Amino acid sequence: MNSQVKNNDLYHVSVELTAEEALALTGVRFNGNPKVKAAARQKVRDAFEKTFDFSHQDKVDYELLK
Repeated sequence: MNSQVKNNDLYHVSVELTAEEALALTGVRFNGNPKVKAAARQKVRDAFEKTFDFSHQDKVDYELLK
């Protein structure tokens, strides 16, 4: 994910996670439910996308690679 901050202000991103999701992001494995970490990562990604503008990402023109 590439993003540029237009000024030097720090942005805060808040994400509400369950205890299991928070632990999964620290590396704890939940063998009974492997989707816990994926759900937590998706929540964090969604929060970042709401906070930062990712529309100006450098895109590769794949036609030029031929």
